[in-house]
Amino acid sequence: MRGCKWIVVAAALTVAGSAQAAGDAAAGQQKSAPCQACHSTDGNSQVGMYPKIAGQHAGYITTQLKALRDGTRKDPVMSPMAANLSDQDIQDLAAYFSGQKISLGSVPQDAVALGGQVYRAGNSKTGVPACMACHGPQGLGNDPAGWPALGGQHPEYITKQLGLYASGERSTDINGIMRDIAGRLSKAEIDAVSKYVSGLH
Repeated sequence: MRGCKWIVVAAALTVAGSAQAAGDAAAGQQKSAPCQACHSTDGNSQVGMYPKIAGQHAGYITTQLKALRDGTRKDPVMSPMAANLSDQDIQDLAAYFSGQKISLGSVPQDAVALGGQVYRAGNSKTGVPACMACHGPQGLGNDPAGWPALGGQHPEYITKQLGLYASGERSTDINGIMRDIAGRLSKAEIDAVSKYVSGLH
């Protein structure tokens, strides 16, 4: 029943949607120079601890940059970078990076079984719902509901964010969903599912 609860919440949020003002991708490219040191020119970070933002939903990028700017999400690197961004800057950057193509990873053999189990079926014993209920079978996410795309993301970044959700240090999740789920995942499950999503497409 716990898994059904999250599916119902996801469905409700999908219907509700999230309106975002349109950004200018060309302007975003011009404004992206400070982002390139960590995220590369096209948003495909070469460093595992920095997320790939290429192809991420514009609505999600917008929401997270505003949270980092306004202090509801804190990160020692990104908070100062976002501090002086205007709403238009954020919308333009989101338009640019969302239009790029993410570079895909692969799933290590040792993560296929457990990672696939957690992502596609969850863990009924611990009340963990399937990740794909919100993030989709191919990890493409759900933009109207605010669920980010995960397919192709660096495992190191996913692992870090799940840890931050589990500890409560990150609290930008809708209705505390990710904090609850991450808190129920074992270290082995986090490691496996983080590696598994890197190969989804």
